[in-house]
Amino acid sequence: MNWFLGLGVTGLVLLALSFVLDGLLEGALDGVLDGVFDGLLSLPVIAGFVSMLGFGGAIVLGTTGLGAVGATGAGAVAGVGAGWVTYRFSRALMRDRTSSAPRGGDLVGSSASVVTAIPAEGYGEVLVYLAGQPLKLAARSHGPVARGADVWVEASLSATSVQVRPVER
Repeated sequence: MNWFLGLGVTGLVLLALSFVLDGLLEGALDGVLDGVFDGLLSLPVIAGFVSMLGFGGAIVLGTTGLGAVGATGAGAVAGVGAGWVTYRFSRALMRDRTSSAPRGGDLVGSSASVVTAIPAEGYGEVLVYLAGQPLKLAARSHGPVARGADVWVEASLSATSVQVRPVER
């Protein structure tokens, strides 16, 4: 039983090391089988297999009369299951993509309010909400716009400046 518990603890240590040595095993085996085992030989998958082989074998050995061979077989089946679940979970996390980040072009057509008056020649400042977050940008207009006025964003001039026009009511 001590061998099985040792394997279980070794699997947990490997799992802890996988957080520190992320990608080391994949880098060492890079190109060996040209992606046949894509992610199956990752350190977390191997750690899950070894840990469940050990702990599963210890449980079977301690609770049944199957002996070391039966406990090893049952632990191996549990290890394959844990490795497969770890592999699928890690693949799902790797494929999880968020939506694209908002861009300056997303501001066109947005409403804003003037924070610093916009002169006829030059820049003022506007407060616009992009993806629910307030964003203060430099703003230019064809004519002067007073502080506190509502404006529409006509164009994105750069990452930090926009062209606006007053809202006509």
